[in-house]
Amino acid sequence: MVKIALFQSQTGVDPAASASRMVEAVATAAESGAAMLFTPEMSGLLDRDKERAAHNVRLEDNDEVLAATREAAAKHGIWVHIGSLAVRTEGRQFANRAFVIDPRGEVRARYDKIHLFDVDLPSGESWRESNVYRHGSEVVIVDGTPVGKLGLTICYDLRFPALFAALAEANADVIAVPAAFTVPTGRAHWEVLLRARAIEAGLFIVAAAQSGHHEDGRTTYGHSLVVDPWGEVVLDMGEGSAVKTVDIDLSRITDVRSRVPALSHRRSIGEAVSR
Repeated sequence: MVKIALFQSQTGVDPAASASRMVEAVATAAESGAAMLFTPEMSGLLDRDKERAAHNVRLEDNDEVLAATREAAAKHGIWVHIGSLAVRTEGRQFANRAFVIDPRGEVRARYDKIHLFDVDLPSGESWRESNVYRHGSEVVIVDGTPVGKLGLTICYDLRFPALFAALAEANADVIAVPAAFTVPTGRAHWEVLLRARAIEAGLFIVAAAQSGHHEDGRTTYGHSLVVDPWGEVVLDMGEGSAVKTVDIDLSRITDVRSRVPALSHRRSIGEAVSR
């Protein structure tokens, strides 16, 4: 059994305030006995005002949320998965980047979000992530964490099962899905997609999420979830900001995969043939 913690946050437009909340979350998780803390997508800054946000996005080496979280992880001796931060790249665009930090405060892995959300919603909301962020290209799995092999994804990646299949075939034990889902899509698809990905891959899904009405005017769905390999929800954090813990039994993966050995039956599929 491994105790993990999830931070469900309501990130705003001030990275300094976010850094303070992240430090508190790390301390709370460590005090509760968790071996690893998972945080949402955009844990440092959530701001639709492009000009204002641009002033607060830094190169990775100068990011105050990352620096504060690394220091807190080392102080408390706990692993931390930062769901993502907006970081400046050498080019004009930003990266939506996840970080895995070990108990010494060292960055063990990075992952840039591969699938970017560009859509016009019936509610009138319009999102164009590709106007600001560059696509990632590498599938990333991190070995040696308290939850075994940890596969990394971010939010909209959830809708692309091939990424989860690649992580499962690389022997992931847990896949992280940090997110900032909108309320309409969250109500319709969040839980069902997370459960489907867990069942398909035969592993644990840990999905820390943003929740509530944010300073930039958006509202996010919340309901951070942990789903086991059978598709059962073992933690649902509902709404609001909080840090909660749950024990996960990694031996459940072997048990479920022995009963439904879909991974071992997977075959290479060619292109569809038009008849």
